[in-house]
Amino acid sequence: MAYLVALTIHLHLPENGSLKGKRKELLSVKAAIARRFGASVAEVDHHELWQRSTLAAGLVGRSAAELEQLSDALERYLEQRYPDGIRVERLLVSFSDIAGS
Repeated sequence: MAYLVALTIHLHLPENGSLKGKRKELLSVKAAIARRFGASVAEVDHHELWQRSTLAAGLVGRSAAELEQLSDALERYLEQRYPDGIRVERLLVSFSDIAGS
C-alpha cells in the first residue's frame, strides 16, 4: 500500500521587504524541505505579496504512520524557522482511496 500526504503551508514573512527578498527566502525553504524531507514543493498562492506565501508540498510513503512522523518533523522544522508565522494543513490519503474513486 502507498500513501500520500498533501500539505498546505501558510507562511508569514514579517521581516521581508520586497518580492526579491521573498523569492530568495522561498528558494531557500523549498530547497531545505526537498532535501531534508524528500518533498515536492511549489508556491501556490500570494505570489504578488511580499510578506505572505502559500506553499503546497507532497510526501509519498509506504505507511500512514511513517508519513505522519515525517509530516510532524517537517512541521516542527518550519515552526523553528518561522516561530511567529506558520500554519500547516494536512491531507493523508491512500492510493487505494484514489483508485477506488
